[in-house]
Amino acid sequence: MTEPNITIELTETQIDQVVRGASKRDFASKLVQGLADSHAPQASYKALAESPRLSRSLLLGLLVLACFPLDGSTQAVTEVAARLGMSASTTHRYMTTLLAVGLLEQDPGSRRYRVALER
Repeated sequence: MTEPNITIELTETQIDQVVRGASKRDFASKLVQGLADSHAPQASYKALAESPRLSRSLLLGLLVLACFPLDGSTQAVTEVAARLGMSASTTHRYMTTLLAVGLLEQDPGSRRYRVALER
């Protein structure tokens, strides 16, 4: 007696949730978690940016990346800009760069961004 085949169909969102939940790696946002203090990311930047030995651009890029939760929820450019106290155009430039190198994904419908899935 053969057992019947069972097929389970998942939406793309459900697949993303399963992959994120099963991932043992916390991806790049985990690396900058300490920079993204939810109460004052801008203060973190200002304190660190005073050192002439640090790259302000790199620090800003890491702060932008750290604004994205690992659960796959999306952020708009304006939301990230407001959180960091940056202009929307500068924030967009950083997010576009992170998108180009594969650290962020953009939802084509909403144009919002999220941390890229590891595939």
